[in-house]
Amino acid sequence: MADSLRRLVCAESCRALQEKLENWYRDYEINSCDQNLNRCCEIIELNSQIQGQLFTILNETSREGGHYAGVETIKTRLLPWLGTCFSCAASGRHFEDSLSLTQDSIEKERQLRELASNQTFQLQELQEELTSTRLQLSNVQQDLAKTQLALEDTKTKSITTALAAEDEIVQLKAALARSRSPSPRRSEIKSSNLLPPRSCSPGRARRTNASRRACLVTRFGDIYAQERLDAETLLRTYISDMEMVQRIIYIAAVESFNAAKMAYRQFKIRVRDTLSLGHSGPESLEDTVLDYIVRHEDLYDVQASVNEVIRSMNINPKISFPPEIDFIVISTLIRELCRVAFSMQTLIPPLDIAFGTDGELFSETKYYRSFDSDFTALLVAYHVWPALMEKDVVILKGEAVTKRGALWSRRSRSRSRGRSRSSSPGPLLAHHLSRSRSPSPLRSTSPRR
Repeated sequence: MADSLRRLVCAESCRALQEKLENWYRDYEINSCDQNLNRCCEIIELNSQIQGQLFTILNETSREGGHYAGVETIKTRLLPWLGTCFSCAASGRHFEDSLSLTQDSIEKERQLRELASNQTFQLQELQEELTSTRLQLSNVQQDLAKTQLALEDTKTKSITTALAAEDEIVQLKAALARSRSPSPRRSEIKSSNLLPPRSCSPGRARRTNASRRACLVTRFGDIYAQERLDAETLLRTYISDMEMVQRIIYIAAVESFNAAKMAYRQFKIRVRDTLSLGHSGPESLEDTVLDYIVRHEDLYDVQASVNEVIRSMNINPKISFPPEIDFIVISTLIRELCRVAFSMQTLIPPLDIAFGTDGELFSETKYYRSFDSDFTALLVAYHVWPALMEKDVVILKGEAVTKRGALWSRRSRSRSRGRSRSSSPGPLLAHHLSRSRSPSPLRSTSPRR
């Protein structure tokens, strides 16, 4: 027995068991589940080895005491302890039940992970389908815009053809009247037949000037508040740079006014040449021409102006656009601006937009600062919307972005003064209401009459 006890002491198994327990306790939180289970199994194996050696020593000691030595100790100490081992077997069933529950929870967790991965995959598929649907919607919108443009083009061509035929008939009648040289009364009758249908009340355009002016100013503000934002939203699907989007819309507005003014001058020349052949009446020829244009604004070839605006924007060096998309996507905005600009030329005096250039000195009377502007900057970085002018008077303020570092150009400033439409310098009056939270330009409270 003494040899077995000496070997057990020399083996230092109990000390190794204690060290393993301490190491396991220290590393328990950072170990994985498998590592902790392996540590526990190692300790159980070492403990069973120690218990086996102790039972060997117990057996040898009992033999050394004879048949009856140590019986009382075995009865009072060993047998009750062995009885508790059988009770532990019952608790082992509880352990097995808890283990099965743990396995069930692990299986459920695995199923949840699989379900989450499946949902993630389905979400990715839905996102791909949504992107594809958006692209298809964009293509449909482009096709619809092209179809609308084709319809407008066909309509304007038919109107232009009818107008040209009417002009030819008027010229032919005028030539016949001159060749026949009729009496003065007959000549007066023939001349009256040369005129196109006229209003029963001469000078109608001048009398309705104030109401037409108010409607056009309101329409210009509505375009800023509605069509401009729609075009901005549409452009953001193709261009991520907000500054480039705002530059495109501003240049579209400027080019629309330029194209509409050019078309008005050409249309006015044609009408004047036609009406001058047989003009007679108390009103002047200019009033007659203006009345005719106001009554027949539907003859304005707006599609030609839209095409001219898009052509000018395609060669503008300040803006760019993805090659697979054309500026035709904002044709609705351009069309409305051309119509309003054309109608504004029939007013007395006509309305126009203020000429602006990057780097000019910011004017509080002409523009509002955009919300993302540097309110301490003095120079305009770029324009968002032009100001509406009546000669030198601001009717509606525009919108501009001011930032530090914008370059000031004297040449652009002098060009802006040279483009002014006023015939004589007048006082610069600011017609506007108090500032509002709305970003749209405000109408003047005291419009010029």
